[in-house]
Amino acid sequence: MLKLFTLIILFSSFTTTDTILTTVNTSDGEIISKYNYIDQYKDLAIAEMYRTGIPASITLAQGLLESQAGKSDLAIYANNHFGIKCKKYWQGATYYHKDDDYNDNGKLIESCFRHYDSVLESYVDHSNFLKQSAHYSKLFTYSKKDFASWAWGLKEAGYATDKSYPIKLIKLIQKFKLYEYDKAENPWNHILNY
Repeated sequence: MLKLFTLIILFSSFTTTDTILTTVNTSDGEIISKYNYIDQYKDLAIAEMYRTGIPASITLAQGLLESQAGKSDLAIYANNHFGIKCKKYWQGATYYHKDDDYNDNGKLIESCFRHYDSVLESYVDHSNFLKQSAHYSKLFTYSKKDFASWAWGLKEAGYATDKSYPIKLIKLIQKFKLYEYDKAENPWNHILNY
């Protein structure tokens, strides 16, 4: 894991995609927070795109939405930026948080979420989760540049319970031009030729 982290740091200065963080003419701290989140994790999303085929735009939009730009309790206390629950087979650390699970009496109860030692682990596990789960396999038939199909496909495969989930992802991708990262050069080329 440390080697992957080191490689990501190395290539982050070599990405050819210009940062979208120029000047933000707004007093809205939430928008600035989202731009900061994008700037902080764009290289990781691009690396994961080339490792697994998941569009960087989708990964960033999901991270923004699920973690509230890194400010949700789940992101702060569990480094979980994608809202991935434990599942029966999860062997790692856990974090309990009220979400959308109810007991037999209809009372909202705490859900078990995956806890990570770092945000890097959250991003890698998110990619692995989608790549290795059979019910997400259809997503990988879509082009990495077809973020709309990916967004709708995630909903169809059951990633989120929110009916407007794909629309929210698409709006984030369009508003912050996250699709530009889907065109980024493969960072591994720079590392391998370094």
